[in-house]
Amino acid sequence: MTVADHIANQLFNAGVRHVFGIPGGPSIPYMEAFKSAGIKFMLVSNEASAGIMADVTARLTGIPGVCHATFGPGATNISTGIGGALLDRSPVIVLTSEMSDSLIGRTTQMNINHQKLFEPLTKATFRLNRDNADDMTGNALKICMEEYPGPVHIGLPSDIADQEINTVQYKTSAPEIQDRKTDIQKITALLGESRRPVLAVGLTSKRMKIGKELLSFLEKYKMPVVITPMAKGIIPENHPCYAGVLFHALSDYLSDLYEKCDLVIGLGYDQVEFNYESWIPDVPLIHFDTRESDLPEREDILQFTGLPDEWFSVLDNLNAGSLVFEKAMINGLRDEMISVFNGFSSHFGPVAAMKVLMEELPDNSIITADVGSHLHLLGQFWETGSGGEIIMTNGWSGMGFGIPAAMAAQISRPGSTVVCITGDGGFLMMAGEMVTAKRYNLPVIVVVFSDGELNLIKLKQSWKELAPYGTILYQGDLFGSDTFLGVKVITAGSNEKMAKAVNNALAMNEPVIINAIIDPEDYKYLIVKQ
Repeated sequence: MTVADHIANQLFNAGVRHVFGIPGGPSIPYMEAFKSAGIKFMLVSNEASAGIMADVTARLTGIPGVCHATFGPGATNISTGIGGALLDRSPVIVLTSEMSDSLIGRTTQMNINHQKLFEPLTKATFRLNRDNADDMTGNALKICMEEYPGPVHIGLPSDIADQEINTVQYKTSAPEIQDRKTDIQKITALLGESRRPVLAVGLTSKRMKIGKELLSFLEKYKMPVVITPMAKGIIPENHPCYAGVLFHALSDYLSDLYEKCDLVIGLGYDQVEFNYESWIPDVPLIHFDTRESDLPEREDILQFTGLPDEWFSVLDNLNAGSLVFEKAMINGLRDEMISVFNGFSSHFGPVAAMKVLMEELPDNSIITADVGSHLHLLGQFWETGSGGEIIMTNGWSGMGFGIPAAMAAQISRPGSTVVCITGDGGFLMMAGEMVTAKRYNLPVIVVVFSDGELNLIKLKQSWKELAPYGTILYQGDLFGSDTFLGVKVITAGSNEKMAKAVNNALAMNEPVIINAIIDPEDYKYLIVKQ
């Protein structure tokens, strides 16, 4: 079997059905091998999109996402998406063409050291040859899935695709298993003594899909729950314990809640989103996760490393009968935040546009959110509904995430309503992917909040009492037409026009852009200064 056929078969057997990327000359044998194995190669407009699509595919399917790029500039472009897979914790295999052994150390066109490039962006990086190919792909698939999941890079020398593999297996060293450093006696004592705990639920919990277990736990142990942005949707926003989202809009309101607690319980809380010391009061912390975290050095900060069923077993040391649950306080905080948001719905700003989207879209819609001021509002204000999902990047926080994420969601969940909500800055970074959506007839709805500026940077300048500078994107209408790269554009500048645009888009079985021309004034009153 050739190296190319072996890799394709290994990926297919692991459940992979799509590879995202842009080919180079050395890619051709692999593309043919993928096709023969039953894997579709999806051509994108920018390699960064390929990395993002592999990331989101892995999140939605539980199967490693796979992406591919060629030498040099292809590899550096795709590295943006791979950084997202690393810090947003998604299992991804990134394949790149590399120079042959005879040229690897030479001065030649497009030649850089891919292992050095990907080393800080991946869990592991390998360079294939005919002797190690029989073992390396399986090893890479295993490593990318281990906690925390993340990307693994495989370099493909340009002259090995058609070589027959050597059946003598090449054994790589297994990743080190962390020793557990858990003081279970101190943890159980703190749990038993606590009367006013606050539960902080994060990315690991969402990735491990513990929503049902969490709801059962809260039936017995009623306590306030705050979540990080990427854990959005793990429990319904109308649950009596749900208080709100940390870090996003109006999150300063939550301080009234957690400043009265006597213990913070981090449940699958990944600090890549928001460090504990940025918000917790001076109380003990018990951190539950699948791996040890680099927490501040304090005697009253304890960690438990294990799997979710072990977390809940330890949490049974809480004294349910002694917990003080101020339901009225949580309801008051939520009602106050909703009231503030609704106060901004009388004019066509981001809050009004989001409210129309929530009213008009099916409850089970998949929302992908790009990075920018709108994301801070979306994280707090949006209600995920029954069966709905919101997909974002908050560990990597790279602009341009929304459109490729939406395409990957549409491919992974065909038949679903998939909507990307992006600012105009994020849209411009990946505007070429509208051609990709059209090429593959992916009926994604791309909602662009058009305000002509990088609003979040403008806000941060204002916090430093600086005049806006370097933030204006364009003058006039972003599109100035009813089509963009062959994709229909529907313009909305009011609540009524927005509702009509959404319903028109839902009726079309093709990609659509909604150009929502908003007043960005809401942001400066709602986004919390960090």
